[in-house]
Amino acid sequence: MSDFNCNEVWGRCLAIIRDNIPEASFKTWFQPVKPVSLDGSVITVEVPSDFVKDYIEANYLDLLSKALRREIGPSARLIYKIRIADGGFLREGQKQQRPYTNPDLSVPGVAQSYNGSPYLIPGLKRLNIDPRLNPIYSMENFVEGDCNRLARAAGMSIAANPGRNSFNPLFIYGGPGLGKTHLSQAIGIAIKERFPEKVVLYVNANTFLNQYMNASCAARQDNNSNQVADFLRYYQQVEVLILDDVQEFADKKGTQQAFFHIFNYLHQSGKQLILTSDRPPVELKGLEQRLLSRFKWGISAELLPPSYETRLEILKVKSVNEGIEIPEEVLAFIARKVKSNIRELEGILFSLIANATFNKRDITLSLASALVEKIVSDHKTEISVNKIQTAVCNYFNITTDQFMSKTRKREIVQARQIAMYLSRNLTKTSLASIGAQLGGKDHATVLHACNTVCDLMDTDRGFRGYVNDIEKQLTSAD
Repeated sequence: MSDFNCNEVWGRCLAIIRDNIPEASFKTWFQPVKPVSLDGSVITVEVPSDFVKDYIEANYLDLLSKALRREIGPSARLIYKIRIADGGFLREGQKQQRPYTNPDLSVPGVAQSYNGSPYLIPGLKRLNIDPRLNPIYSMENFVEGDCNRLARAAGMSIAANPGRNSFNPLFIYGGPGLGKTHLSQAIGIAIKERFPEKVVLYVNANTFLNQYMNASCAARQDNNSNQVADFLRYYQQVEVLILDDVQEFADKKGTQQAFFHIFNYLHQSGKQLILTSDRPPVELKGLEQRLLSRFKWGISAELLPPSYETRLEILKVKSVNEGIEIPEEVLAFIARKVKSNIRELEGILFSLIANATFNKRDITLSLASALVEKIVSDHKTEISVNKIQTAVCNYFNITTDQFMSKTRKREIVQARQIAMYLSRNLTKTSLASIGAQLGGKDHATVLHACNTVCDLMDTDRGFRGYVNDIEKQLTSAD
């Protein structure tokens, strides 16, 4: 049959496929495929690599078969040819070989192939990469307490048997500075110590996002580039993937789709996934439901603010690691005063050590008191009723006039109630003063608003997410 008819038939097949899958998937996997010939009911197509062929068959075989049978008939058959760099085709059993160089790359430890992809070495069967784990974040330096016991126990179970346990994925969530990065990396370090041959990789979600965007841009600039496929294949060769701050994927549809494919491949292959976020899956916004549902397949473990006992133990461990002897009463004082998160706790300790070292002063209770009073108090005085009102208005996209009006519209009333609730919890302002500043209400109205917000937070996850989001914005604005 003529090439014209071959192109025409394949074009109609592609139209069917394009209508049934996301546009980004179509461009990545089917746009590079070119028709070669049509002989009766057998159509031959050219694909850029074995990986593209395998991926299409693993994920789109049913749709592809239906399209071919519709256009060619029930006896339709498909033959692939793999194109190599010099324009020829691979013979059966022949391995693809291309020269490669190793310039400065965006992915550490991975050589760049001749076609410009920073992710693959042709013919490489196994990645040999820097796992990007900081040895400081070891299990030995992670202090266990009621605030993190479940997450740590799950991590130790994973370290003993990565990918072959009930905790896949492990989804660790909690507020800023509570140890998510430390614990996730500690699990990776423990796995590498027990299984040195395992391919472990820690990556921040923002780094992953930038890598995907760079690969997509390269593919758009060069129609022959297959860097998106190479990017996916790179991550699909990782055996333990630690992705930090997954909430950064919000509203990034292309990145979410890429990670969806990677997640599916790794999970189905018995590889381990460890994810961290500032909130539980159910409260994540801007992420596709199919991705969120997968986050719930394993176990979700929350990291809570540490208790006094845990904070004191953290300070002791940190001071020992720094080789500094600090009086018990000083450590106890800091542990009582600094309650918000571990990061702030460490910051106070290191400031105390630095101040004593550089100024050649003894570490005393009075020195610690002066530092804590300055750092902690300065942070807390930033939050005011007016600042809370502004944050609430910005979050719900309402004006100050709307907020202060006497309207009974549900969204405005709830915004005022949330502002009253946060003002009561985050400031030392009296109920009467809060009411006066937020619409001229009396103290009884403020008290009723606070009780209403508490009730809604207990019963409505979406509402609880709004309040938590605004509170985090206010308390992490330093």
